Amino acid sequence: MPGSIVNAQEKEAQSQAVALFVSDVHLQPSLSRTTQAFLDFLHRHASHAQQLYVLGDLFEYWAGDDDIVTPYNQRIADALKSISDAGVKLFWIGGNRDFLVGEDFARAAGMTLLAEPYVADIAGHRITLVHGDAQCTDDHGYMAFRAQVRQPEWQRNFLILPLAQRKEIIDRMRSGSREAQREKSYEIMDVNPEAIASLFEATDATTMIHGHTHRPGAHEHQVNGRTCIRHVLPDWDCDHQPMRGGWIAIDADGRFKRFNVDGMVVRQD
Repeated sequence: MPGSIVNAQEKEAQSQAVALFVSDVHLQPSLSRTTQAFLDFLHRHASHAQQLYVLGDLFEYWAGDDDIVTPYNQRIADALKSISDAGVKLFWIGGNRDFLVGEDFARAAGMTLLAEPYVADIAGHRITLVHGDAQCTDDHGYMAFRAQVRQPEWQRNFLILPLAQRKEIIDRMRSGSREAQREKSYEIMDVNPEAIASLFEATDATTMIHGHTHRPGAHEHQVNGRTCIRHVLPDWDCDHQPMRGGWIAIDADGRFKRFNVDGMVVRQD
């Protein structure tokens, strides 16, 4: 089970971490091991960093901030607030599953909501932060859906519905999304290279971190004669084999380290 032993490697990471980045944990009550792994991550790793950036899809879905009264959701908010109270600065970018997270949840969790794209200057790097779904421009059906549900009027009309009704609608949407994905290629559901290049150019950054695609890795892009690096975060699932999960850290020297869900360094740049 993740989080049983804090070894020397973990202690070094804890002492040097300036910022940690995580996304696509897809928290839900039915995934108890994934939930515990994330809580262990907060307690053993994020609590020792200066900053934590959550880049979307922390929850499998979010029906509105009035759902924070659910014991499970309150447990997650309390865990985030505990590290915020300890001095860690927490930042949030909504994903395609939890874009309805609002100021009430942010206050309860001690987090600052960020609009995407967000540009952060960290340890000598200018970094563009996004969830990643807005750059999947080849998936025309999803992009049309995204444009609709991101409209303030649509969100206001949705959030005035009773919570139970909202959850029923979301459940139908999730079922429809799973069916649609079966007919789409991996290439269509991945980020578009031109969209990535345009984002690098617009933000004048040479580093990007995002999630969404569930394809962790580091990719080089040539943009206007510059070499830009795009880091992709993994999704989490510790309730099935093989277990998945992890995060990216930047240390005080500006080095990027990729950790697996057990807290072990699997790549360093």
